[in-house]
Amino acid sequence: MASSASRLVFFLPLLSAAFAGQGCGQGPISWGNAYSTSGRLTIPYAELVEPFEAWYDATNGRSRIDYYNGMVKTYQISDKGKYGTSLKLAPMTTEDQLNVETCFKVDGTIEDKIQAQAILPDLTGFQCIGKEWVNGFNCEKWHNETIKGEKSNKYIMYIRRKKTETGSIIIPVRYEMRGYNSLLGSHYDHYYLDYNSFSIEQPQDDIFKLKSNVSCGGFPGPGKNHIYSFNPMKEFINHHDEHFEDAWEDFKSIHGKTYEEKSHEHHRRKEVFRQNVRFIYSKNRANLGYQLAVNHLADKTETELRVLRGRRYTPGYNGGSAFPYELKTINAAVPDQYDWRLYGAVTPVKDQSVCGSCWSFGTTGAVEGAYFVKTGTLVRLSQQALIDCSWGYGNNGCDGGEDFRSYQWIMKHGGLPLESDYGGYLGQDGYCHVDKTNLTAKITGYVNVTTGDENALKLAIFKHGPISVAIDASQKTFSFYSNGVYYDPECKNTPEGLDHAVLAVGYGKIHGNSYWLVKTF
Repeated sequence: MASSASRLVFFLPLLSAAFAGQGCGQGPISWGNAYSTSGRLTIPYAELVEPFEAWYDATNGRSRIDYYNGMVKTYQISDKGKYGTSLKLAPMTTEDQLNVETCFKVDGTIEDKIQAQAILPDLTGFQCIGKEWVNGFNCEKWHNETIKGEKSNKYIMYIRRKKTETGSIIIPVRYEMRGYNSLLGSHYDHYYLDYNSFSIEQPQDDIFKLKSNVSCGGFPGPGKNHIYSFNPMKEFINHHDEHFEDAWEDFKSIHGKTYEEKSHEHHRRKEVFRQNVRFIYSKNRANLGYQLAVNHLADKTETELRVLRGRRYTPGYNGGSAFPYELKTINAAVPDQYDWRLYGAVTPVKDQSVCGSCWSFGTTGAVEGAYFVKTGTLVRLSQQALIDCSWGYGNNGCDGGEDFRSYQWIMKHGGLPLESDYGGYLGQDGYCHVDKTNLTAKITGYVNVTTGDENALKLAIFKHGPISVAIDASQKTFSFYSNGVYYDPECKNTPEGLDHAVLAVGYGKIHGNSYWLVKTF
């Protein structure tokens, strides 16, 4: 009800309506059947800010929403008598072409009809609860709350009114959702859309037309979850989350995740997964030159991911020999590209599981590569032996370590056992039993590759095999990397910021951009 009992509010047909309360203008509130707007979507828990521009034309059953300044364009067309069509235009890079705008198409079905996508919410059921300054404007604050099970979702629309020659128009300022989960005892979700511009003019027909040379076709994926990339705003404006429920069930099944239904842990992991999935698909829309994907880490928090990286840093000299080559001779000494995988010097990728043991994988990978270069034979050495046995050299098992400490341990003990002799990788600290196994791959020293010169690393890889290196893996994009040339400008390049040990197995160049081939764990 309205907060002022003496005020009558009339609800006009076909309009989204809301009661007006104290300090608020008159209702009903309607955005009309056509408008255009721009702004940004912010999801704090997923650490995302995504710009958008949108055109909505309900009369003709069509809409268009662009993301990241038009890098990705999505269209929703609700054909009369049919189930509608979604189109997505995005830059596609292959081995033969770079960032060619390509159109993909998904047709609606009787179960999932495609309609024009509003970028502003229906305010039916909202009540005005006063005024608040938002984005520099003294806004009316319209509120609605829904309760479902242990979740309560609070939706707030901030609007302002602008006078015109014929009256006034309602301008959106911010739409915000805050979700509270009584079982978790905390907020589980939070996002908001800030609107920078708004026009009630009918969008021109050209807005919804593709270029004459663009044809649209299907593609492998994304199946029933196309909502993530073809119409992501449906989740935030229409509160649609069936696709998320499907993705959560698929994730648990594929990765063997089991949580007691309706338990605290089940709810917590599910909401962590929700934010990580949002992050993955939003970053993919940004066309960063690589793609992210849901993997076994998608229900992990940032704190848990930090523990898994596990590389420690000790300042000062680490006992390694100096780089034996003169830098001025390096450029002529190495080919433009090289890949040790093609020569059989790299063992298959192994999952380090919930153990911060990356340092042991980097070590064994480097020693396996050096052994191959010397003998022509590829062996699989035991990471578990280093985890169990190298504590005396300053490593801490699943709680982190450094590769140079592992080299020192190997030098003292005369090699490493084969994985087949020592036993499989456990993903946890174990009892050391290296004295009961045969040791192989004896080393007599290790060399520090000159830092600050990428050509030095190229030369080291080319002449000596895969090299254990340290990287900054703290960015969330790294945890969900799937394919492409990975680059994140937020990555740090200081010794203290290098928190993950990986194996550099090669290098090359694609479309003029240099890259490293890295085996990670």
